[in-house]
Amino acid sequence: KKSDSEKVVIIDALRDQARDKFRSFAHALKGLLKNASENPETRDVLDRITFLLSMENGFLWDDAYVSDQLDECAKNLAFKEVLTKVHGLVACHPDDAEPKSKEVRRRLTFFVNSLFMDMPDAPSIHDMFSWNVMTPYYSEDVTYTKADLEKRTDALGVSTILYLQTLFRADWDNFLERNCIKDEEVIYSKKFINETRVWASLRAQTLTRTVSGMMYFEKALRLLANLERLDEDTTNDLMGEKFGYIVSCQVYGNMKKNQDPKADDIEQLMHRFPHMRVAYIDTIRLNRSGASLFYSVLVKSDGRGSIQEVYRVRLPGNPVIGEGKPENQNHAMIFTRGEFIQTIDMNQEGYFEEALKMRNALQEFAKRDGPLPTTILGLREHIFTGSVSSLANYMALQETSFVTLGQRVLARPLRIRLHYGHPDVFDKLFFITRGGISKSSKGINLSEDIFAGYNCVIRGGTVGFKEYVQVGKGRDVGMSQIYKFEAKLSQGAGEQSLSRDVYRICHRLDFFRLLSLYYGGIGHYFSNVLTVLTIYVVVYLMAVLALFDLEKIGDRVITPMGTIQMLLGGLGLLQTIPLFATLGVERGWWPSLREIIHVFITGGPLHFMFHIQTKAYYMAQTILVGGAKYRATGRGFVTQHTPMDEQFRFFASSHLYLGVEVSAALILMGIYTDAGQYFGRTWSLWLASLSFLASPFWFNPLTFEWNVVYSDYEKWLSWMHGSTGGSLKSWSMWWTEENAYYKTMPFTSKVPNLIKSLLYILIAEGIRRSDLFQSDTTLNKPLVSVGRVLIFIALLLILVRVYALTERSMAYPIRRTVGIVLFVGLIAGIITVFIEDTNCIRYALAAYYGVGAFCLVGLCFGHKFVKNFYFVHDVVCGHIIFIPLFVLAALQIPHYVQTWLLYHNALSSDVVVSDILRYARRTQEAGGHTEANEDLIEQVAELKKLVQKQELLLSRVGLSPDQGSGSSSTDAIADLVNSNTGDEMIIQPNSIATPAVGVGDGGAVVTRAQSMSGLDVWGEMALGDGGTSNPNMESYQRASSQNQSRPTTAQGFSFTQPDAMPPR
Repeated sequence: KKSDSEKVVIIDALRDQARDKFRSFAHALKGLLKNASENPETRDVLDRITFLLSMENGFLWDDAYVSDQLDECAKNLAFKEVLTKVHGLVACHPDDAEPKSKEVRRRLTFFVNSLFMDMPDAPSIHDMFSWNVMTPYYSEDVTYTKADLEKRTDALGVSTILYLQTLFRADWDNFLERNCIKDEEVIYSKKFINETRVWASLRAQTLTRTVSGMMYFEKALRLLANLERLDEDTTNDLMGEKFGYIVSCQVYGNMKKNQDPKADDIEQLMHRFPHMRVAYIDTIRLNRSGASLFYSVLVKSDGRGSIQEVYRVRLPGNPVIGEGKPENQNHAMIFTRGEFIQTIDMNQEGYFEEALKMRNALQEFAKRDGPLPTTILGLREHIFTGSVSSLANYMALQETSFVTLGQRVLARPLRIRLHYGHPDVFDKLFFITRGGISKSSKGINLSEDIFAGYNCVIRGGTVGFKEYVQVGKGRDVGMSQIYKFEAKLSQGAGEQSLSRDVYRICHRLDFFRLLSLYYGGIGHYFSNVLTVLTIYVVVYLMAVLALFDLEKIGDRVITPMGTIQMLLGGLGLLQTIPLFATLGVERGWWPSLREIIHVFITGGPLHFMFHIQTKAYYMAQTILVGGAKYRATGRGFVTQHTPMDEQFRFFASSHLYLGVEVSAALILMGIYTDAGQYFGRTWSLWLASLSFLASPFWFNPLTFEWNVVYSDYEKWLSWMHGSTGGSLKSWSMWWTEENAYYKTMPFTSKVPNLIKSLLYILIAEGIRRSDLFQSDTTLNKPLVSVGRVLIFIALLLILVRVYALTERSMAYPIRRTVGIVLFVGLIAGIITVFIEDTNCIRYALAAYYGVGAFCLVGLCFGHKFVKNFYFVHDVVCGHIIFIPLFVLAALQIPHYVQTWLLYHNALSSDVVVSDILRYARRTQEAGGHTEANEDLIEQVAELKKLVQKQELLLSRVGLSPDQGSGSSSTDAIADLVNSNTGDEMIIQPNSIATPAVGVGDGGAVVTRAQSMSGLDVWGEMALGDGGTSNPNMESYQRASSQNQSRPTTAQGFSFTQPDAMPPR
């Protein structure tokens, strides 16, 4: 009885406690609603709470009713689970409730902030607009295969899976925990291989990532339909009516014919997402002459593991006759069924929380802010590749400046935002009756996106831009990729300036919107051309004034304003204020300030100045010469070091030549100027020259490691002297291809080069007439006649030419000796001339510019003999770059500074990229011994695991040896691995780690055991045996042959002893 009364008391106390807390909660909620704005819904809720608090037979006043309800809740398992979850969320500390992932916190922050933005009310699912999403796809990665994940793209040895595991360490740990994986070796097993491939693909720029993100739209609509109490059948009908996703894969048919595994991956995506469709171009050959029929075909998954054809539309011919991407979009347009269409690129992704707001975004088309309808709706983009490196961070900030700030201003108040790329949403009915969303003429429509914007403005539409919805986007993360991207945009801008669309729109806009169009479009690229041209003119103007002693007006010397120029240059920092303000609002003021400082410290100004020249070069070249073409940038991860020969091919014509030329002119100006304040007048010009020369190498990983620099130098020399193998193997062929456009260049386009040659002649004459290194040879008679030395040098040059033609027929020792003798003779002759007559230094400088003018004219008119002079010029330019690299590599400290700064952004984001680089540098060690030893260590570790598993299997089947004895092979490997415990492992190839035949613990002679398969686990290679004369080795070989001669349990298999260690 006592226990029963105690139970009643306990139950009563629990009931009273629950009721009091509920009553307090109701009163608090009522107090909150009283302060809310008056509306019928709020008043209704207040009345219901008041009724609940005053009801006598309800939960708050009826004891028996409360006890019965609590008893029923205690027996309900679902209620207990929900209550436990709610209690955990309410009672836990705020730090425990906040997500640990920075990406999750960013997405949640943006989603919550966007709910307070000006957003149209969402209609019901039945009444919402319908739309389709379309993604053009060619042959990019779909889902990473095992080979892709294990592939090492270069000599650095960094595999894709290692890179992703390091970059997303927390996600990888969660993946292992979610799949209950204890040993990472099983990730490629049949059970986990698909999950591993999808995990990696969702963190790269693959089609799987894009499709998975876009199909969140369907999941979001299903959730919203569920909230609206729609039944399953109605929801399924609405999904097909309101949303559709089409991947326009024009070569899917060829992939199927060629049994490309990418086709299987695409089909797997269709089975995974039943509402996904794939449109492709099917070609049917009719006869041997090549006549073919072309069809646009739409396929889907039939839900039973097969692919079903939905539509087949015959085409009048091959639809791909222009630019590939717009043609790919155009042929699939007929398969879209929605009122609106959203174009999504292959390097984008979607988010579930953003998909919930798509109903609201589509309502923007129902609004009309002015007399014209909204026909394109632009959305905000988030760059998800910004945390990889400093370069990737620069691209992310650049995208923030243009997309978030620039397009916001272009949309309102300038009213001249156009279509700059995906993920814009189009009014499909407006565009398919006015020319479509993609113009695809070859060359002129290289930047096909912008022409949809031109078409929209010309034909009476308007473009909106809203920031309450964001879409993820990947950007280029390597120096070469960014270079190609900027070159493509610049050439596209050059073609736009020549197009009829720009001509027509300029004749129809008012003056102020015309200025805005210039500012937000091709005017940006023209400004870059004028900026670089100004640098060129200013440098040579100051050099000419100094050379001819014209830095004065009459007898009054010019007073330079170097200090004022430096102050004015500092005002350029004001341009960072808009970016600082935007980042401050989104991330906080202190993180924003740190971001701006970090950009300057890591070399951001060099990067942006470098690409000013990239835009200027390709914009000018496109207008003068033409030749605009699509440049595939690639979407992989870039951690590898780019060799010097490849860097030279990429950047020589556009940057390196100009950097050397400007530096030489500044040095000449510094030698001859008398005006003073040299640094104040030239610091910005030196900064520009430094950015052109140093940026490709500063932003290239491992540039300042001695072994890497030496290897690059050897490759560059080999490339310079190569004569076959295409432009990748030969400077001669590269130079021919690089300057082939001069043959078709019209005379008017050659005029700038002819003016430049006149400028070179002027500089040469100024140097010749100056008193630089002037000496009187009549007073100081040279020991050796300069004329004779010049004759000697000329003879050596003739011999060098003969040597170059016949070196392949010489034996290596003779070729090496002759080459060294000729090189030393030339250097000695040149030094002798300069020492005996210092006037020759001045004449050589003048001749350098004179020959440069001569070669430039010869190049314009197609004379091939100038190629030899350009070869000498490129050799000089290459050594100007390599000498500082060797010096910095010898100091070693610059290497660590570069690595830390280049990947500081990644390191601060919990991305240990230094681990990747440390792993990569293993193959760069001197002599290759370290690589072999480390590979051997890993092989030994794998063998140890293998032998241990076999020992365990033997013991299970009752074949294990006595408990007191052990396996000598296992002991040998264990001794090898565990020797010098706590110290660094040292493996010497010619030492014997463990005797092949020895005495065991019990005094018995033991021999090395074979594995279960009879495989001689790589014998002396694994255990370090160096020779075969060892008697122990003979018994080991006998034991090996005896074991291999025994029949194995598995029929049809035989094993032989390998001659060499298998490749990793």
